Amino acid sequence: MARLLELDEVFKRFGGIVATNGLTFHVEQGESLALIGPNGAGKTTIFSLVMGEIRQNSGTIRLAGEEISQLATHKRIQRGIARTYQVPRPFADMDVAGNIRVGMMPDSLRAMLFQGPDPAAELEIARSVGFREADLSRTPSTLSMGDLRKLELARTLATRPKIMLLDEVFAGLTVGEIAQISELLAQKRKEGMTFVIVSHDLRALEPLVDRAVAMTFGKQIAEGTFQQVMGDAQVRAAYLGQ
Repeated sequence: MARLLELDEVFKRFGGIVATNGLTFHVEQGESLALIGPNGAGKTTIFSLVMGEIRQNSGTIRLAGEEISQLATHKRIQRGIARTYQVPRPFADMDVAGNIRVGMMPDSLRAMLFQGPDPAAELEIARSVGFREADLSRTPSTLSMGDLRKLELARTLATRPKIMLLDEVFAGLTVGEIAQISELLAQKRKEGMTFVIVSHDLRALEPLVDRAVAMTFGKQIAEGTFQQVMGDAQVRAAYLGQ
């Protein structure tokens, strides 16, 4: 498989705090990669760096062989990177359909003005994450946490991504909601989607990933299959307190 996303010696400092310290790893096309580590390890910072929401001090980030380190966030989205957030960030004054529509907006302002909404496409994306047609008119304030997670995924899928960065996608969910989101991600994986997933729910995470990268204090400490990484002594000491 070809490498889709590559980070090479990525270093990021916030004042005197080193958030990522020469981090190097890659994600292959069609792969699902777990990024694990204790709180404060730098996982969310990595997502923000890949999206261009913050910039690294040094190192390179490449997508499909193209260096994107200096591109603006919207340019990275256009190239096929999308993410979700630990705390869902819906547009509170828009309904489900409107939130999905934002992700579907074409790049050209002229096209936005003349193309108009595409209800059929909005419904297709909504259904792909488990919403019903009746849910399209609901506002975020009426949604459960599980449905808010689904809305985050729908908005992300609406950008037609090549790779999705999922940050604590199971946080705050019931057992039933975790099973529903897991089934959705497993289906998207079968369809060829590439994922990087951050989650503290290791039981839900394990069956969804091909490999894992473990980090602590901004540094990579292990890489391999999920079982190999979780059996690593450094990971157990840093992540599990053993």
